Amino acid sequence: MLHPGVWLTNHLTILESELLSLVRFAEVVNHDAMEENVCRTWSTPLSQLTICAAKCKLCVELNARCVYREPGIKLDAGDKLILERLAHLEDMLQSAMTSAQLNVNPTKPVAHMGTSPAASTSTADDTSARRISCSVALENNRLNGLGTWDSVNISTMPKGHTTPALNLLQWPLIRDLVSQPLDPQVLVELEMSRPPVNLPHFPRPDMANTAVYASSYFDLVNVWYACVNPNAWPKHYHEATSVGFIQGADSCLVMLVLALGAAAHGGSISRHPHNAEPRGIDYFASAWKIIPNLAIRNDIPAIQCHILAAAYLFYLVRPLEAWNMITVASTKLQLVLAVPDRVPISQRELLVRLFWDTLLAESDLLAELELPHSGVVNFEDAVGLPGPFPDVEGEYTSKDELWYFLAEIALRRLLNRVSHLLYVKTPTTVPTSKLARVTAELDFQLSQWYEGLPRPIKFSMTTLSAGSPGQICLRLRYFACRTIIFRPYVFAVLSDENAIADPVVKENCRKCLEACLRQIDNVSAQ
Repeated sequence: MLHPGVWLTNHLTILESELLSLVRFAEVVNHDAMEENVCRTWSTPLSQLTICAAKCKLCVELNARCVYREPGIKLDAGDKLILERLAHLEDMLQSAMTSAQLNVNPTKPVAHMGTSPAASTSTADDTSARRISCSVALENNRLNGLGTWDSVNISTMPKGHTTPALNLLQWPLIRDLVSQPLDPQVLVELEMSRPPVNLPHFPRPDMANTAVYASSYFDLVNVWYACVNPNAWPKHYHEATSVGFIQGADSCLVMLVLALGAAAHGGSISRHPHNAEPRGIDYFASAWKIIPNLAIRNDIPAIQCHILAAAYLFYLVRPLEAWNMITVASTKLQLVLAVPDRVPISQRELLVRLFWDTLLAESDLLAELELPHSGVVNFEDAVGLPGPFPDVEGEYTSKDELWYFLAEIALRRLLNRVSHLLYVKTPTTVPTSKLARVTAELDFQLSQWYEGLPRPIKFSMTTLSAGSPGQICLRLRYFACRTIIFRPYVFAVLSDENAIADPVVKENCRKCLEACLRQIDNVSAQ
């Protein structure tokens, strides 16, 4: 189980990592601009400058061309985006640290906190204050335009990108092996042509093993979705029992939890006989009868049930049906997030988790399928990172762990940055020099993500030990991310075989192919 101090520290580390990544990204993308630096430090009138000889100290140190710029000129869009993002992340950290002091010592006045991390002291109170969840950001932040920028958030999945593996069939040389022209929508069309899910008309859920399946859910499933409070489970079950499991959000929730628990208890669906009924299908069919009544509700329990229904459809390998559930949940989330003051305090942490569940699931689907964006990403800057559930007495608990959930969030955001920086469809090709800097920076961020993993979920890079299901999944995602970081170099060689003569290109091709091979290590355990 997750110790409270551990998740709080990891929680703050993710936010600080976001700040570091943004600063480092600014350094990378502005590297080319240094070749013709625009000096903003001159105060001497232009007429008094010796244009051919005068250079400010900064330009001399950078060995850059010194160009005079009149004071007061506006920042460009990139500068504005970087400054806005930095200011917002800093506000989140500051508000979280303030709330931490209130939680640690409610009777002690909170001192004014400066904006610089260097201004903090090493007292016991400040140490505790740094260990705080940003789930309270929903209380301290409002949708004040941050979610509706015209600027691009590179930590979200771009609308036009060539990340999906299907795009490999359009590459030079590879496309010559394909007999027919490739339609980018072919996977969506194939999914749309599948027969509907065959649900039992008269489901007979096994209510004799509910304790076993509930335990399986919280041990094997909730670590990924983190959207059911284990402390509230007895209450949900009691309410569902009182109405015979046939109506209401509690009955739907209980049936979906049991469906996912039964599925997890039976192992991967890939190992089941093809003609056998999927594990937990009777529970799911019972929940499916209730979902239409929840579809017209716009509250947290309705969103929760749609997320869990999507999770079971993912288990059935039904991505398009799961996307339908995610889209409904996204619509409801956007309505709720637009008026956050109406959300009961007891449900705010659950709302934060449901938001990230929706965003993660949608990003995973958009990474491989040409599907419409729901728009829920516009609220990312108004929602904090998840923290612990309050139990029935309102105190924090350590019964549900967030390690995997937080690791998934951080890695998904990095994967989205990779898609933005390397795979957005543009009419021009990225210069090799810039590509080298961008891929090196993204690989560095991936290494930092791995180094920051807590020991219980940190997977081995070198050994082929199976590890826990969570470690296997994170390992696969790690090497998948490394593959797409260096994949442009393979494309460069397929486009021009002479490119392999460049040692940098050759080495990065090797890294890409090695990461591909690592994804099939111990494949029987996946």
